[in-house]
Order: sequence, then C-alpha cells, then structure tokens
Amino acid sequence: MTEERLRLFESEKISTAVLRLAVPTVLSSLVMTIYSLADTFFVGMLGDSVQNAAVTLSAPVLLAFNAINNLFGVGASSMMSRALGRKDYQSAYRSSSFGLYSALICSLAFSSLAFFFNDQLLALIGTDDVTMEATRGYIKWTVVAGSAPSILNVVFAYLVRAEGSAMHASIGTMSGCFLNIILDPLFVLPQFLDMGAEGAGLATMISNCVAVLYFIVLVISRGRNTYVAIDPRHLSWKLYIIAGVCAVGIPASIQNLLNVTGMTILNNFTSAYGADAVAAMGIAQRLNNVPFSLANGFTQGVMPLVSYTFASGDYKRMRGAIAYAARIVISVLLGVAILYYAAAPLFISVFMRNDVIIDYGTRFLRGFCLGVPLLAVDFLAVGVFQAVGRGGYSLAFAVTRKIVLEIPALLLLNRLLPLYGLPYAQPVAESIMATLAVITLMHLMKGIRSGRIKDNAPRRSDG
Repeated sequence: MTEERLRLFESEKISTAVLRLAVPTVLSSLVMTIYSLADTFFVGMLGDSVQNAAVTLSAPVLLAFNAINNLFGVGASSMMSRALGRKDYQSAYRSSSFGLYSALICSLAFSSLAFFFNDQLLALIGTDDVTMEATRGYIKWTVVAGSAPSILNVVFAYLVRAEGSAMHASIGTMSGCFLNIILDPLFVLPQFLDMGAEGAGLATMISNCVAVLYFIVLVISRGRNTYVAIDPRHLSWKLYIIAGVCAVGIPASIQNLLNVTGMTILNNFTSAYGADAVAAMGIAQRLNNVPFSLANGFTQGVMPLVSYTFASGDYKRMRGAIAYAARIVISVLLGVAILYYAAAPLFISVFMRNDVIIDYGTRFLRGFCLGVPLLAVDFLAVGVFQAVGRGGYSLAFAVTRKIVLEIPALLLLNRLLPLYGLPYAQPVAESIMATLAVITLMHLMKGIRSGRIKDNAPRRSDG
C-alpha cells in the first residue's frame, strides 16, 4: 500500500479522510441511480409499449445481480480492509482474489442458466407472445452476454475502495454509466441503429465491459502497490477466506433480496388502485432512491476506514470517523427531506404532467420523506456492522426492518388508510430501526472499548 493511502487510514485528519472516501462514493451512487433510468428513458422515447415492457419485465433478473455483488463485493471488501488493518497482507490478497473469481464463476453460471433455460426464464418473468422476442433480445445482452461484466464492475469497485482508492472506484463505475447514457440513443432510436430494447441491452453490456477494463488496467498499472489481486496465483479456497467473506457477504445479499421483496409487495398493493396510482408510486419511489443512494454511498465510502481502524486497534479514530460521518449524512438527508416535502408537487410534475398523478405522487413522496433523515442512522449502523465483520447484526437488522416492521406496517396502514397509508410504512419502520441502531451501536462500541469485542476474522494458519 502506498504511503498516501496508508496516511489516509492512519493519520489523516478524520474529517478529511471521511470526505475523501465518502464523497466520490456518493457521487458514484447518484450517477448509478440516474444510469439505472437510462434504458427506460430512451426506450420510452420509441413510444412502443412492447419495447418498454421488455425493459420492465427484465428488471427482476438484473436486480438478482445485486445478490452476487453484495455477497462477494461487500464480504470481500470488509475482510480485505480488516486484513490491511492487521498488516496481514497475504489475507488481503487472498480475500480480494476470492471475491473476484467467485463473482466471475457465479456470473458465468448465471449466464449459462439464462442461455440454456432461456424460454423458461422468459416465462418466469411474465412475458407473453407479444413481449417475448423483445425481452429475449434485451436479456441476450444484459444477462446472457452481460452478467460477468455487470457483476465484476461492481465487485471491482468495492475492492478498489477497500484499500482507500475511492476516487478510482468511482471513476470506474461512472465511466460505464456515462458511456451507457451516450450509447443508448445511438443503439435504440430509429434515426440511428434502431435496435430498440435490444440496443439498450447491448449498450449496457459494452459500457460494463469498458468499466471492467478500466479496473483491470488500474490494477495492472499499480503492480505491487495494490492488494486487489487479479493474478490467479493468489486465489485461495482456504476455509478462513471463505468463512470471512461469507460471514459478511451472505447477510448483505439477503438484505438486498428482502429490499426487493418489500418493493414488490408495495407495488402489488398499489396496483389495486389503478394505473395512475401505480405511476405516481413509481415516480415517488424513483425520487426516494436519491436519499437512499446518498445514505448508501456515504456508508459504503466510510466502511473501509472503519474496518481498517477496528482491525488495527485504533478505536478512538474509528469512533471519530463514525461520529463525523453520522453528523454529515444526517444533516444532508434532513435537508433533502425538507426540500422534498416543500416542493413535492414540483418534483412529481417533472416526470409527468397529470393532475391526478401529481396529487397522488405528492402525498406519496411526502409520506416517504418523513423517514429519510432516519435512513442515515439505520444505514450507517448496518455499514459499521459489516465493516467490523458482524454480519449477523446486519442480517438481524434487515429481517427486523422488512419482515417484522415494514411489511406488517404496509398491511396495517393500507387497511387503516387505503392507498395513502402505504408510503408511511417506511418512516414507521425507520423510526424504530433508528432507535435500535443507536442502542446497538452504543452496545457495540462499549464492547470494543472493554476489549470484549475484537476483530473476529479467522486468521490464516500458513505463511
């Protein structure tokens, strides 16, 4: 590791270190939120419902990528940062290599299943005789050909960020996002290549390939100054590596699947009230993704510093980083919540100028935004649990948030206040989760100070 990155983790002013790690990650997260809408936007310009349906129907398959991203990206990056904090450089190499090659193997398996069981996959996601061929074309590029670059792009970013290179991690992911936005109209629109939804899929695949190429060139150019290992000689299937990555990665993966489940249930409830309600809820959810991206980006950015200082035993610096991050992200999300509440009709009307949808969307967005400042506390707590290797804590929080609180709240509030009660399930759940987060973090920090809680990463038994 270079002296600059070592100084960032060990001696840089806490506020400077946190911001250097978090700000690029937040920007990357926001750009990815915009990029996720690119295919829908440009295919929507065709005015063809079949082409639009192809992108919409494929969304659950693409969301499944996140389970692999979280398993090997979050899991390997947490173990890697803690290994660097302990000066256990062999384990840092091995954990990054295991994360990369495991992600590659799983992505290729994903592609193979999508290729050999293509008709069954298309039936599973709800295509019919009208939408099947357009959806097949989109999935051909995004899933059959594109699983590996899409997944490796994200996993590389996690690993590069784990050793303190947040800016390079963000450049890599954002380069793919911007390229995709540029290529989409060229491949999709009739005045250019006129490929429709299939063209959007091809643009996505090419963009992810370019992002992965950026990371490969970055790692090769750094030589011995990086612990992100693409050399297969560092690949290890030793139990301590697998256990260390999966202890954090599996709960993070399950957390993502629970989030998708909660979103699906919300959409199903909303669909009972008609197309206008569904459209308004979709717009409100897209706007709500912005503070989610801010909270998640800030948390993922500060995780390597928390992991490193925890494993190195510099608990004072660790506490300072968490406290500073909390002050910043809570303040930012509070500002977003106030802005959303005051200007909700304006934000909704940007997406659709329909009085009924604007009225629905304003009520939904104002309901969602009441829980926005609390997201900061919840997300930061889960990030700390992942950073210090307490995957069980983060899993318990994910299950509590979705299964115990949010889904039952959706059922109850929809019964008490049909339709309009649905967006309030989030602030109800987050208010309880924020309280639990503060209590659990205080308990965790007390255990760390007393020496009762230490880095529980399995140690390598060989040189």
